[in-house]
Amino acid sequence: MRIGVVSADASQESRVALTPDAVKKLRKLGFEVVVQSGAGLGAYYADAMYQAAGAEIADSSTGVIAQAQIITTVNDLPSTLIDNLTSGQMIIGMLDPYRNTQLDTYAAKGVTAFAMELLPRTLSRAQNMDVLSSQANLAGYKAVLMAANEYSRPFPMFMTSAGTVKPAKVVILGVGVAGLQAIATAKRLGAVVEASDLRPTAKEQVESLGGKWLDVPMSEEEAQKAKATGGYAWTPSEQYMKDQAVVVDKALSNADIVITTAQIPGRQAPRLVHKATLDKMKAGSVLIDMAAATGGNVEGSVADQTIITDNSVRIVGAANIPSQLAAQSSDLYANNLVNFITTLIASSDDNEAASGKLALHLDMEDEIQSALAVTHEGQSRLAKR
Repeated sequence: MRIGVVSADASQESRVALTPDAVKKLRKLGFEVVVQSGAGLGAYYADAMYQAAGAEIADSSTGVIAQAQIITTVNDLPSTLIDNLTSGQMIIGMLDPYRNTQLDTYAAKGVTAFAMELLPRTLSRAQNMDVLSSQANLAGYKAVLMAANEYSRPFPMFMTSAGTVKPAKVVILGVGVAGLQAIATAKRLGAVVEASDLRPTAKEQVESLGGKWLDVPMSEEEAQKAKATGGYAWTPSEQYMKDQAVVVDKALSNADIVITTAQIPGRQAPRLVHKATLDKMKAGSVLIDMAAATGGNVEGSVADQTIITDNSVRIVGAANIPSQLAAQSSDLYANNLVNFITTLIASSDDNEAASGKLALHLDMEDEIQSALAVTHEGQSRLAKR
């Protein structure tokens, strides 16, 4: 059984799906691995390192696809490669399933496609496969460093003979994995940090990291509703949304740095910062929009561009932050993939029945495989959910 690694578009992506260390792990499991030449260069993994780990090197992506039963990728395959796929092959990667227009083509080809973003994150046994968390953690860290680089003043308080330098005021909107890491990183750099989220349950996490929770009063009925769902399925009232907007607007008006992290799978990112608020912000303040690739949390944000408003506020459209930490993000992503691939291996009895050859066991009743599989046996499974 052979696993393939294809190269991403170097102009947009520096990560690689499998690293040499991951190749070693897969070899121990009984897999052979073939890697497209140059696939790991963006993450500083040369072909020779893959060969030393036991992988073969193919000259092209089509060469990989011709040899591999399982193809690993960071993002979706380009349409030009899909024509080379054959029935029974598998694709594993971050396929952006809700906006992916190629799923019907995968299904028609008889390909089983696994979208790693769909992992059920509440399952304890799935945590070591969670690509969204592993990549978001690094993105939250890097976003703060990007902000520090754009900001014209230091983050920490300085006591100097010429006077005292005040610490930067940082506001984090969205307290998921990326937001929490951003809070921790900004605090380590000496900033004063405030944070907001629609989930009231996030307050304790924010305060445990030394941040200040931007509190929005809520009715007893809303508090019970939010508590009962853990905040994730909670739909706030219109009045609560208005009250939160007032609190956030005031915080952003006084902020030096704002980092927005809110994204919704399959939908445009929610708009959190509007022009009316931008107009009140201080000259020289910086916004890092981590949702720029899906429409942006900040009005006027453009993916991969820095926009300067009329009042000298800098809006950074951070479209793919993990790619800027390609070496580490590839390591974590590869570990996520290896852990998932391990679940596809058949039991020892099944392997013995296959005359000693490594066998796979696809089980659409398994809660992980079923959740990730967006195409299987000629059918697109996403529409059935």
